[in-house]
Amino acid sequence: MEWFKTTLQTYPELAVLLSLAVGYWVGGKSFKGFSLGAVTSTLLAGILIGQLGITISGPLKSFFFLLFLFAVGYGIGPQFVRGIAKDGLPQAGFAAIVCLISLLSAVLAAKIAGYNMGEAAGLFAGSQTISASMGLATDAINRAGLPPDQTASLLASMPVAYAVTYIFGTIGSAFLLAQILPTVMRINLEEACRDYEEKNKTDDSAPTEGTAWHEYELRAYKLSKCADNMTVGQMESKFPDRHVFIEGVRRDGKELETTTQTLLQAGDVVAIGGDHGAVVDLGDDQTCFDEVDDRELVSQPVSGVDVYVSRKEVTDKTLAQLAATAGAHGVFLRRIKRGLTGVDIPILGTTTLHHGDIVTLSGLDKNVKRAAKELGVVDQRSTVTDVAAMCGAIVIGGLFGALVVNVGGVPLTFSTAGGALIGGLVFGWLRSIHPTFGYIPEPTVWFMNSVGLNVFIAVVGITAGPNFVAGLKESGVSLFLWGVAVTSVPLICGAYIGRYLFKFHPAILFGCCAGARTTTAALGMINEKAKSNIPSLGYTVTYAVGNALLTMWGLVIILILSKI
Repeated sequence: MEWFKTTLQTYPELAVLLSLAVGYWVGGKSFKGFSLGAVTSTLLAGILIGQLGITISGPLKSFFFLLFLFAVGYGIGPQFVRGIAKDGLPQAGFAAIVCLISLLSAVLAAKIAGYNMGEAAGLFAGSQTISASMGLATDAINRAGLPPDQTASLLASMPVAYAVTYIFGTIGSAFLLAQILPTVMRINLEEACRDYEEKNKTDDSAPTEGTAWHEYELRAYKLSKCADNMTVGQMESKFPDRHVFIEGVRRDGKELETTTQTLLQAGDVVAIGGDHGAVVDLGDDQTCFDEVDDRELVSQPVSGVDVYVSRKEVTDKTLAQLAATAGAHGVFLRRIKRGLTGVDIPILGTTTLHHGDIVTLSGLDKNVKRAAKELGVVDQRSTVTDVAAMCGAIVIGGLFGALVVNVGGVPLTFSTAGGALIGGLVFGWLRSIHPTFGYIPEPTVWFMNSVGLNVFIAVVGITAGPNFVAGLKESGVSLFLWGVAVTSVPLICGAYIGRYLFKFHPAILFGCCAGARTTTAALGMINEKAKSNIPSLGYTVTYAVGNALLTMWGLVIILILSKI
């Protein structure tokens, strides 16, 4: 044991890696649906390992934290800018109000309870489950010009408050938004989602959530006299509820060039493509369709691709509007993913596409290629990161954040950490407009997000370890209770503000609340309770705004408490 202790003290990088190993392993376990998660588990592992008296010096913590903050900004940039500048403004404004209530609740609780700045920052970070705010709070405390021993004491108390309040911040938020508040407000989430879907249907040909996941299939049918003197377009329009397309026509042994204006005749063999069930059902109509074996006609290449939406001609258009265009002919939309967390967006007639959405298309290769070109660019599957652009953006953002402006004798700065977040926001937004540069593969973004944050958290835990137990004994119970209050107040206020001031539909109301508080766990429970992913429509814009503001509040809460 002494050898183990000495080795970790000599090579502190091993202590960090050990904290990550334990944190991810424990965080991946669950008991009756509850899991500590990697962040909390890594913090606790770091605190335990920190009892060995390990000293970590150098820029390790700051380096990984900058990577993390940049990745956060990169992922939420398109939704953040859109929410501020376009029709997501109501949701962006709502998120800003909830974030402000979160900040004021933590400040008020800290003043009443008499907590120091470190405890207040940890209380805020844990109750709002925004671990990143501790990084900016740490920078602010280090810049406060306090005596070294006082600075060390404040920094040591921060993870104590965070660890005590985080568990209810996660579990309590989920239960409040998915179980308690809907009951208190007399909202049936299942009925609300059905009502929302019904109100947002346009016509029978509009894509719906229920038809989004079937397999594409191409079959050959011989037409009877029912098709005489009918164009391809007219034949397709006879089956608006089946969403099928005629992709090829053979007449007298010869394949014809097929357009919507091609005139059909009895005896023609046509290749009909669409969802499996819809195509098979056509064979039941023996009076018009007789399935035949024409392998050459149906051997057209079928493909499925992910497309990065970037063309301004389609941005903010509804799916019903896009489905009516010629470019949508023969193409099936399978999935829409949006934002940093890859939220699945319901496929409804009134669902709008946003810059930066990833849409999954399927159909004949020629149709998919045409549609992909009209929507944006095919999502790259390269494993290579544009490191030059990424690091350049972090440096530019960090230099901007390092600027100090004196206002009334008070030095104000975003710090390099805040600058990295802003750099990521701008970089992510620019890439959504010009997706030909700055590519960062999804696994790399995950690594920067998850491992970047957890390295920072591990170092915080290891450094705070020796003082953690004493701090927990001194104020653990009161911290937990104040954490319950600071977690609950913004969510309760947000639910009523969203319902009665912003007039959000009940189906997306709690998704908006979850996004403003950046609690993905709560969104999962809300969707499970609603038996629908429609609440996700309220999550993406509010999550982008909430993530940016709550992170910056780590700096703001120190500035406020240092002056009052």
